[in-house]
Amino acid sequence: MTGTELGIVIVLIINFIIALIYLLYGLLIKGKRHNTDGKFDRRKYVISFIVILICPVAGPIFLFLSIVLYKIFFRREVDLADVVFSKDKVESMSRGDDERERNFVPLEEALAISDKQSLRTLMLNILRGDVSESLRSISYALNSSDTEAAHYAASVLRDELNDFRSNVQKMYDEMKENPENTLENALALLRYMNAYLSQRVFTEMEQVTYVQQMAEVAATIVTLNEDEMLPEYYEWLTSRFLEIGDYEGCEYWAKLCYLQYPNELISYTSQLKMYFEMGERQRFFSVMQELKSSSVVIDKETLELIRTFS
Repeated sequence: MTGTELGIVIVLIINFIIALIYLLYGLLIKGKRHNTDGKFDRRKYVISFIVILICPVAGPIFLFLSIVLYKIFFRREVDLADVVFSKDKVESMSRGDDERERNFVPLEEALAISDKQSLRTLMLNILRGDVSESLRSISYALNSSDTEAAHYAASVLRDELNDFRSNVQKMYDEMKENPENTLENALALLRYMNAYLSQRVFTEMEQVTYVQQMAEVAATIVTLNEDEMLPEYYEWLTSRFLEIGDYEGCEYWAKLCYLQYPNELISYTSQLKMYFEMGERQRFFSVMQELKSSSVVIDKETLELIRTFS
């Protein structure tokens, strides 16, 4: 036997010993350690034993490197600090109502095609949920040729608007009679009124009355704590006054918004909408130029407006 052949035999013997040690370690030591959890897989060690026998030298080196790389890069301690096991924190997901979704169409489309079945289905679906945000759409059904759908719409609007009137009066009285919580009550009333008035489902006279009352509530907030008047609150007021054609009231709140929030986009867009509606061309372009020269971040809609009129 030559020296080369002897070297090969020695390598094969060492390779066999390494494979056997690895197999015994896996089956006896590892298996005994994990035999209680039922998750130990002996096949992994048997397959590795066969691979080492078939691929001497390369097999053990590959196995050794894979273990080292796993220990260095992939093995991490599991951080359970943010894991909450309390059932109180679990958010359950409910399956959607597929039948209801298939039967749901926009109210305007149902009216346009005079589809009584679709219209009635839609009205019933709306009645099942929170109708306070759908009053504008429901009001379209008042002029429907389907008397049943029109009756649904009239009933819903009557009940919701009556609840609104009653709640506004109660909240307004509480705001006036409870000095300790005036600011909190005023903020709640402002948000509540805008949610309904923005849908414009009241008569013209009643809409004007409530918008003016909404402005009174906002004035109370400004007097007590100006910082509580957020930019979007000013936008609500300017929009509501613009809708009723009260440009004087709209301009008052738009300028007040600009004085308090000179670096907010709403301060400029409110004035732009107002001057556009008023036909004040010179003042419109003056505000636009001021906005372009400022450091205020402009959204896509306002940018398109500037491009259109530039």
